[in-house]
Amino acid sequence: MRCSRDHEPKAPSTLLISPGHRRGPHLHRKPLVDPQGAYNPTAKAAAFLELGNGIHRHEHDSSVEHFGIGTATRYNVRTSISAEREREDSRVSLPSPESSDPSGERKSRLLGGENRLRSAVMHLVRENLFIGNISDAAEVLQNGSAEVTHILSVLSSASVSFFTEWRSSLTIPSKEIKKVYVGGSGGAVNSEDAGDDGSKSCLSPEKLLYSLEHAGKDLKFVRMAVSIKDTESEVLLDYLDPCLEFIEKSRKEGSVLVHCFAGVSRSAAIITAYLMRSEQLSAKDALESLRQSCEFVCPNDGFLEQLQMFEEMGFKVNRDSPIYKKFRLRVLGDSYNRGEKIDSSKFAADPGLPTEASSEVKASQNGPVDRKITYRCQKCRRIVASQDNVVDHVPGEGETSFGWNKRRGGNPYNKSDEFGCSSIFIEPLRWMTAVEEGALEGKLSCAHCDARLGYFNWSGIQCSCGSWITPAFQLHKSRVDISSVRC
Repeated sequence: MRCSRDHEPKAPSTLLISPGHRRGPHLHRKPLVDPQGAYNPTAKAAAFLELGNGIHRHEHDSSVEHFGIGTATRYNVRTSISAEREREDSRVSLPSPESSDPSGERKSRLLGGENRLRSAVMHLVRENLFIGNISDAAEVLQNGSAEVTHILSVLSSASVSFFTEWRSSLTIPSKEIKKVYVGGSGGAVNSEDAGDDGSKSCLSPEKLLYSLEHAGKDLKFVRMAVSIKDTESEVLLDYLDPCLEFIEKSRKEGSVLVHCFAGVSRSAAIITAYLMRSEQLSAKDALESLRQSCEFVCPNDGFLEQLQMFEEMGFKVNRDSPIYKKFRLRVLGDSYNRGEKIDSSKFAADPGLPTEASSEVKASQNGPVDRKITYRCQKCRRIVASQDNVVDHVPGEGETSFGWNKRRGGNPYNKSDEFGCSSIFIEPLRWMTAVEEGALEGKLSCAHCDARLGYFNWSGIQCSCGSWITPAFQLHKSRVDISSVRC
């Protein structure tokens, strides 16, 4: 019989759950009474839940005793376990600044890494490749190591002062080698170190891509640091290339320790990507291989999704791939929804402006000439987009997708098998002044003649084929002409 919260039984009882069972005869109630049969109020404090791994004392047994067997009981059992873990976690001597750190280290420790933070225990993944946590890195940097020569730090801050903020007794000397930003500015000396203008990246051009420094005892360690937060919305893909190149180079010159805060999510995602590329493994197989060396690794769901994209792009970050373009648009949409200003630096270059490729075209006139599809304004013939700017989408189910908004009529069995799209969807371009002004939605007009070409909406637009595109920058096919030009 299920008791309501308002009903107070004369002899309250607590629910006991046998290990490994949730229902049936394994659930029984134990009255809180003394041997003489009288209700004993002090017995309430001794109520407990027996849960396989041990006995967890339940502070609020009333949350269980007034629920029947079912979903509510299981929910409160999970709540009790979570509260117990939090209480246990609060007793561990761990970083004091974590309460103000939004990067998710506390969440990672609750997933299983908290016990490892008490001691430095690196795990060998491959020859000259280790995975660890911040304690491992601090031990190596402060006291030296015969095994490690390079360190890749994946923390919420790239500064070496993060170690001192984590534990005030640590003092780690460092000497900067260079800093590289997404837009290519900074101390990048070699052209391969510098990024592009940032317009194709999910990251802002002024954001630090990575820093490189000599650090630790006698400055004998080469430390690369990237600033990545352990959240599902964090961009991982744009950091993979420099991180994987650093790991590969470090393994040839010595050995490398890849670490994050708890050694569970961020460092695991980086090493998983490295195994995928170096051994041509799927994301699933690479993660399983890593777990054979370090069983508790668990990248967050956002990182796992991006690792799947990494696999689909052929173990490389191809910013011209439709997969990456869709991901980048989603990141831009999330930034807009958070109230962040999206300036033109995040937009792709205007294909209608003159380029520096004319000399290359002239030089190749005697050889085969490549051509690409472009879209021109019907009124003034200005190029407004190229095929490289198009963001493909999976066609929807046609008219049936609009059933929520239209009355049904005609023969319901007379359905066409093909539904064409009346529009093309592109990435935001620098001629879209209305988008740059920050409006949620509006018209897209030609930058030369001001003719209307389409529409944009950060919340999404439904294509005539029935598919939803979010965010959407739409050009009507009836307003543009398709042509081809030399590339």
